[in-house]
Formats: sequence, C-alpha cells, structure tokens
Amino acid sequence: MDVEPQLRRHAGMASFGQRPARQSWSPRARRLIEESCALSADWLGAPLKRCLDAFDQSLYQQAERSRNHLEQQRCFDSRALLDQQRVAFAQRFIEDLSDSFARLDESDTPPADDGPLQPLSLLDRNEHELNTALDKLAARGEGHNSLLLSELGYRFAVLVAMPPLEGDALPPSPANLARALRTASEPMQLPIEHRLLLLQVFEQTVTGTLGKLYESLNAHLLDDGILPQLRTFSVARSGPAHAGSGRAAPASVDEPVHTGEAPAATSATAATSAASNEPIAVLETLRDLLARGRTHNSSAAAQGRAATADELQVALDALQQHLVQVTDKASRELRSAQRLREELVLQLNTGKPLGAEPTQLSAEQDDTVELVAMLFEQLGQQLHQGPHARALLGDLQLPMLRLAVTDHDFFDQREHPGRRLLGTVAEAANDWLDGPDGETDGPLLARLEQLVERARREPPSAGLYTTLLADIEHHLAQLNRKAQTTERRHIEAMQGREKLDQARHRASELMGERFAKTQPRGLLRALLERAWSDVLALTLLRHGEDSETFAWRLRITDQLLGQLPVDDPALLRQEVEAGLQQIGMHAEEAEQVAQRLIGTPVPAPTATAPQVDATAPLPSNAPPAPTVARKTSVTKAASKKAPAITSSETAAVPAAIPMPTPAPEATAPLPVVQAQAPMAPATPHPTLAATTDNLPSATDLALRLKQRQRLGEQRSQEGRRGNDTAEQPPLGPQEARIHNRLRQLPFGSWFEFADPAGGAPTALKLAWFSPISGNSLFVTRRGQRGEEMNLRELARAMASGRVREMPAQRDGLLDRAWHSLTSNLLRPTRSGARP
Repeated sequence: MDVEPQLRRHAGMASFGQRPARQSWSPRARRLIEESCALSADWLGAPLKRCLDAFDQSLYQQAERSRNHLEQQRCFDSRALLDQQRVAFAQRFIEDLSDSFARLDESDTPPADDGPLQPLSLLDRNEHELNTALDKLAARGEGHNSLLLSELGYRFAVLVAMPPLEGDALPPSPANLARALRTASEPMQLPIEHRLLLLQVFEQTVTGTLGKLYESLNAHLLDDGILPQLRTFSVARSGPAHAGSGRAAPASVDEPVHTGEAPAATSATAATSAASNEPIAVLETLRDLLARGRTHNSSAAAQGRAATADELQVALDALQQHLVQVTDKASRELRSAQRLREELVLQLNTGKPLGAEPTQLSAEQDDTVELVAMLFEQLGQQLHQGPHARALLGDLQLPMLRLAVTDHDFFDQREHPGRRLLGTVAEAANDWLDGPDGETDGPLLARLEQLVERARREPPSAGLYTTLLADIEHHLAQLNRKAQTTERRHIEAMQGREKLDQARHRASELMGERFAKTQPRGLLRALLERAWSDVLALTLLRHGEDSETFAWRLRITDQLLGQLPVDDPALLRQEVEAGLQQIGMHAEEAEQVAQRLIGTPVPAPTATAPQVDATAPLPSNAPPAPTVARKTSVTKAASKKAPAITSSETAAVPAAIPMPTPAPEATAPLPVVQAQAPMAPATPHPTLAATTDNLPSATDLALRLKQRQRLGEQRSQEGRRGNDTAEQPPLGPQEARIHNRLRQLPFGSWFEFADPAGGAPTALKLAWFSPISGNSLFVTRRGQRGEEMNLRELARAMASGRVREMPAQRDGLLDRAWHSLTSNLLRPTRSGARP
C-alpha cells in the first residue's frame, strides 16, 4: 500500500505546526526549516515504501526456509502486523522526523534529575543487541556521507544560532532516522530477530541512498544564501608510512571551513564539489589501519614516479594474460601482497629503456593491492581443505584486484556486485565442491570455471559482475531446490517409519493385554507376535484406533486366542489370509498358515448329502478347489463385510467359497486354540484332503514366521531396533542438560561429527526429530541421508566430545573474512607487515 507524498507532507507539517513557534527563530529560519522538513518527508516516502516491501519479502523467504513451524508462524504473524499497520508505520516515522525538525534548537543534554536513585538492574540482552545494531547503522551511514552531513550541520546550526549540529541533533542524520524507525516500529511489537532484520533492510534501501537527500537539502539552503562560501576540506592524514614516502594521503577526518575569498557558488557547483571530495570511508579506514601497523622504517621505500590508473590497468591486464597462458598448478595459488606488488612493478617497468625513471605504485594503489591480498588470504583460511575452492579463488584474485582499483565501492558497499559475486563463488565452492561429504558437483564446477574465465577475459565493470552473479545464483537456486526435495523425501520416509513404530507399539500393547489372559504357544504365538501384530499396526496406521476396521481386526485376534467364539471358521481363515497378504506375505504361504492354524471345514454325512465316490472324478458342476487367485477375490469380499458381524452377512460371505454343508455338531462354536490341527473329517473331500496332507508342519511354519522380515523394516535395522528398545542406562547430569537443549533446537541446526578414523569431521544438518521417540535424522548439504540416531545417543556423543553443535553463522564467508582482516589490522603489532 503506497503512502502518497501529499499525505506525508500534510502529516509532517501538521506535526511541525502543533509545536509552539520558537521566539528566537526568524521568519526566514522557520520557513527554511519547514521547507527542509517537507522536502525530507517527500524524499523519504519512496525509499520507506521499498523498505517495507523488502521487509515483507524477507519475512516470507525466512518462513519458506525455516523448518520450525513456530518460527514460520512468527514470520507470518509479523507479515500480518506489517500489512495492518503499514500506513500507521509510515505516519509515525514521518511524524517523528517532523518533531525532530521542530526541536532543532533543543539541547541534547538531559536535565538533571534530583529524584531518588533508581535501583541497579541487569542489561536486557535484546535491548542491548538492538541498541548496538542501531549504533552500527548510524556509524556506517555517517561515515558514508560525512562531508555532506558536516555541511548540513553547519547550515542548520546557523538557522537556529547553535553550535554545529551532528548525530541525533541533526534531524535527517542516519542516527536520527534510525531512532525514528525504532519509534515507528515499537507499537508493532515485533520479535527481536524481526526488528534486527528490519534494520538491515532499512540500511540497504534507505540509509544507503541518503547522499542524494543531503545534496538536495544543502542545495536548497545554499540557494537561499545560507553559508554560500562554506567549503569542506580534508585534514591530511598523519602516519609514518605516508610521511616518510612524501606522498599525499587522503583524509580520514573532514572539517568544513569558511573561505572568505572564495566566490559564491551555485547549488549545482556545491553538489558537484561535495560529490568529488567525498572520501571512501571504509577504504580510508582500512588504509589508516594499515598505516598504523607498518614499521617506522618507511624511509627506505623505493623512489620513482607513481603509476597512473590507466598504467596500472594495463599492467594488471598484462599480468593476467601471462597467468592465463601458464597452465601449471602454481599459477592458480593465492598470491601474497608482496608477490603481487613485485609482479605489478615488473609489468609497469617492462620495455623501458635503461636509465629511465622507474614507475612505482602510488600510496592508494599499494594499499589497495595489500588489502585485496589480505582479503583473499583470510578467505582461503575460511575454506575447507580442498583443491577446487582455492583454485577458483586464485583465478579470481586478479579480476577482483582490477575491479577494486577501478571502483572503490568494492570496499565501501556491501551489496556491490563484485563483492557479492566473490562471496557467492566462495560459498558455492566451499559448500558444494569441497564440502566435508567429499562429493563434487561436476556441472557446478564447470559453470564456476566458465564464470571465472569470463571475469578474467572481460574488462571489470559492475554490469559484468551483475550478469555473472545472476547466472551463478540461478544455478545455485536449482541445486538448493534439488537438495530440499531430496531432504523432504527422506524426512517423509522417516516420519512414515515413526508413525509405523508408534502403531506397532500400540499394537504390541493391545496384544500384551490379551496375552495376559491367554498364553498361546507354538504356531499361534509366532503368528501373533511376528505377523498378526504387523497386521494390527498397519490397520491402525491406515484407519485409526476408533475405526470399525480396526475393531474387526481385534475381534479376529480374540477369536484366534479363543477369547471369543468362532461363528464361521471359513470366514476367519479368509480374514487371516487377507491380513497376512496385506503385510507382504505370499498368498500360498498365507493360505498354508491359515489352514494349518484354523483347519478346513469338513462335509457332514447326512441323508440329503450327495454320495461321492472317492475314486470317481468330480462332476462338471462341482465347485473347484480353492486356489490362490480365488483367495484374492474372497479376501476382497470378506473385507467389505468386515466392519459388522451379523448372521446374514456371515452366511453370505462363505457362499463365494465352495464348502460342503457342515454337520450339526461341527456348527457349534469351536475355540481355535483347541483346533490348531486340521479337523479330521469323517468322509473327507478328495481335494481338501489332499491339500491338508501337503501342508508344511506347524513347526516349519513357525520357524518361517520367526525368520520373516517385519513390516517396513530392513534386515540391518532389525537388530539395531532391538538394541534401541532395550533398557538403556539413565543419562548423567550433563547428558540430561544437553538432551533437554536438543529437544528445544529448531530443525536446520548444524552439528559436526568427528571421524573415528581421525579424518576431517563431517558437518550434518538436523533435518527432523520426533518429540515422542527422540529419533532424529541428519542430512548432508545435498539433502542426502547422513545419520540416524536417537537424541539420547546424540546427548551422550556430545558429552563425550564425538559430536559438537556448530554455532549459527549469520555472516557468510566473505563477511567473516572482512572481520578477520579488520581484527588483524587492529592488533598493536601486525605480523608480516612490510617495511
């Protein structure tokens, strides 16, 4: 939802007009302050809208990547709050900005408080983290626009007769805008991680573009004659390296001064002057740190003419072409600063006549070479020990040096295309090519080599690196989707086995309750423990414990145990065969078990029964003997009648199976426990008698059932599952604390598993775990199954040091390399500093 500029103007002016007019303000000062407030509100409208859009998109992407449903719900809740309070958020932000303009001449010193002292309390961690992020955002924003902010502070100070304004006292400063952002977001009550994410998005979309706003405000005040002769000059940087070499150094501290002899300048001239004199804050800070770390023996520096930017580019291009022609492995190694410096100086002086003045690198060029070499050195230390990543970095070192020499934004802007490309290539090579799983993605390696070759061949530009970055990000997105699909498949399989285990556990409980009443033996016990319990578990998994189908299966179990009368042995035998076939038993084997256990109904010798000669063939209209194919149809018919047991349905189901009319004494309820052997017919049917004689023995069938593979279980898993279910020793105090923490971890946490053989550790991601049983699944970065273990086992392994939890990395490889580089420069004495 857009916030119209006119609405912003009215809101800002209304808030500004509610405050009393300052007696010390002249009409001209009040008019200029009001116009500056309106100009700021109008200009900030579009970036603020982009900020909210980007924040909403970031929340959506974070919810998509998260495996924790609670975290996903928090993201969706924050998106809903943002959608509801979007207009109110923008209005609060503009009103706070307008209020800061109205308080332009108020002192920042808080009034003395003579009240009672407040009790001491611990610093809130979230509050501290948020304040730190705000301070860093303000410092980076002021560093990027120091000259423009300095001019603006002087001009606003003249309007309200105050000392030069800076920091929070200057209304459009990054510090004040960050405070307004915090004030506007307070009523939304976002989680701390989402508030930090909003600050990151605000810095990318708003703070990074404030230079144009400051130029407009300075130009507006300059057009009205406010300090027309104000100029900003840079104070020379003092340092032993630069003083000894006699070379001028860029400024690190900017101080505006008044030049009475300078003519009045137009707004366009002032804006151009400010843009041309604006230093690269990050680069200059790093150069200052370099100067502090160098020794005092800089007077021995080589003398000569400083190379121009074009000469340096020609030398870099010649050096790069030379390295392309060399195909040995040494050419792909990372080069130190000293080696790069020597090779560049050699290229700069190649072809010069004897006695000519040598060409050397300028101070800025020399610092850039050393900083790029140090950055690549830190990147190399962050990588896994593998050949591909370091080789790719070695090929990218010179192209990135050419870009850094040409475009100083490489150091200054975190979102610079070249900088992002370097970080993306390093991450891809480290994770997908030289990862701890030892696998190498051939297509990705070919794509990265093509990308590096194009960067080496073509002139450096932001457009080139933007194109290369889009290409590699598209390929990596495909790899991530493939890995997520593979991971999801393993998770679903693990969840299915977990549900089957829970169903099997419940079936074992129900079976144990019945075994407490009746103790079966022999073939019946083997059937119930090794096969029929799986039938119950499968029925429970498919239909639920409260379903009629599961109740029917329990009734069959009670009939097999003799706890319920058998109304129809034929129907019972059919149901047993159907259940056994559902868990994967062959139809012939299921039929043998059912016939040996339950028996075959016997024809009764009655007066109306037909007289059948045992030696004569069956008549043509006689029903055929049961076969495997016929049993399949009977199974389906019986399953449909399973939910309810009535006399009419019991009489209807056996009609599909050819059976003689039972004798009156055979129709009485017969407990199956007493009928484990087939019932001996007085006058057996020839076919049925032959079938009974050919059955395996009960001992043979029981042995087969004990050796049979359980439902959903591999041979290798059966022994391990038996060990898992065995009684384990209790966890110790440290193991219990680790176990409780593991149960609170979100999916996606990374762990490092030590190699028992002493090799490199393996990093695996916790993709899923069951809060009921504690079974967990670990996968590799490619989504492949890595490890399956219980959380109790994991807690013991972590307590013994065989597994450790890897800390969450908010920064990428490149960011960590920058931090390491800065930390090394901040040390009192830097090892390896060149003389």
